[in-house]
Amino acid sequence: MSFLNTKLIAGDLEAFQSDPLGFLTQLSKENDVASFRLGPFHKVRLISDPKIIKEILVTKQKYFVKSQDMKVLKSVVGNGLLTSEKDIHQRQRRLIQPAFKKNHISSYGEDMIQTTDDYIQQWKDNEQRTISEDMMNITLGIISKTMFGMPFKDGHKQIGVPMETIMRQAIKRMRTILPLPLWVPTKNNKKYTQAVKSLDNVLYEIISERRKNGEQKEDLLGILMDAKDETGINQMSDRQLRDELMTIFLAGHETTANALIWTFYLLAQNPEAERKLYEEIDGVIGSRKPSPDDYINLSYTQNVFSEALRLYPPAYVIGRKVDKDVEIEGHHFKRGDMILISQYVMHRKPEYFENPNSFIPERFEKEQRKKLPEYAYFPFGGGPRVCIGNHFAMMEAVLVIATIARRFRLKLAEEPKKVKPQPVITLRPKHGLQMFIEERMQDN
Repeated sequence: MSFLNTKLIAGDLEAFQSDPLGFLTQLSKENDVASFRLGPFHKVRLISDPKIIKEILVTKQKYFVKSQDMKVLKSVVGNGLLTSEKDIHQRQRRLIQPAFKKNHISSYGEDMIQTTDDYIQQWKDNEQRTISEDMMNITLGIISKTMFGMPFKDGHKQIGVPMETIMRQAIKRMRTILPLPLWVPTKNNKKYTQAVKSLDNVLYEIISERRKNGEQKEDLLGILMDAKDETGINQMSDRQLRDELMTIFLAGHETTANALIWTFYLLAQNPEAERKLYEEIDGVIGSRKPSPDDYINLSYTQNVFSEALRLYPPAYVIGRKVDKDVEIEGHHFKRGDMILISQYVMHRKPEYFENPNSFIPERFEKEQRKKLPEYAYFPFGGGPRVCIGNHFAMMEAVLVIATIARRFRLKLAEEPKKVKPQPVITLRPKHGLQMFIEERMQDN
């Protein structure tokens, strides 16, 4: 088959699949509303104008629904906050919002610090570690503790192992234009459905146990079980609880872990930023154990994490489908059109960020950040679908960084250019991340 015929049938599918980030970055330079094709009929439009992005995510969000690839995740998270639409989504968000109020997030801070501190007790001076696995384990421990009050070891075995299988299989299904239905007994389908079933068994057992003994706890599950709508009636069925827990777990474990991995990767290459970070942590915390109250005083650490989210946003792309014809900034979007908005692309545009590929935490100081147009930087999405756990994630990341950096310095064990971002469900290092651990301070 000639190249021309292949192009007519496949469109830009091969270029997109081989290097999604490079393809979208290049396309964004051509036009703020650029078109490409995946397969013979699947037309997609990439939006790279902050004003249009705001219209799609906020002002005219009612004209759009989630993109088709969410159907793959629906087999895992059901009709949770990530996949639900319109009125159902609004209702669920109102029920869940109290779990992420400031007072609750602050109460989770101690668990974030303690889980991290317990985990790094096993670290030894001058050893080489797979930091990508360590960050996944730490965030898994934190979400297991704050969600269910579950100890780390139980959480890893009962939740972490099947969730990793689900992630691997979901990626394969997302990258296939026509994935086989899950009822077809292929090897991969069997792995996927068995992993989902294992997680279901764990979650339903935890929910059943709570309902049976009537015990009230201040973890995420306890708050969700006590959630009431505007009529004062508790509306969360076991199925909805399961869907929301699965959604929070998927969103709150994988994304934060990858953001932390990239943070330590970037710090290791930028000694001046690393020096300032240690200086702040030593000044604010010193030789004592960190506390949740330290968060507010760790402003440079917050800037470090914000800059890591800019360069390597775990949620690197947002997909939408046009639900009703709409006109935005002179562009006509027809029902059925597919829309892509890429945080990775927008966060590296030189129009909004000077030296866009450089790691400069100072750009997130208060006065500097005010200069940014809305939706030039949006690592947590935006509008009614903005990440409900964004404040939880920020506090978690800053406290994890502070707890680790107080005791250890992390140095790259490989050439930086060998570490490549892999855009799958989240943006993760393709082959993980190896680092050496250097002890800075011993616990008293």
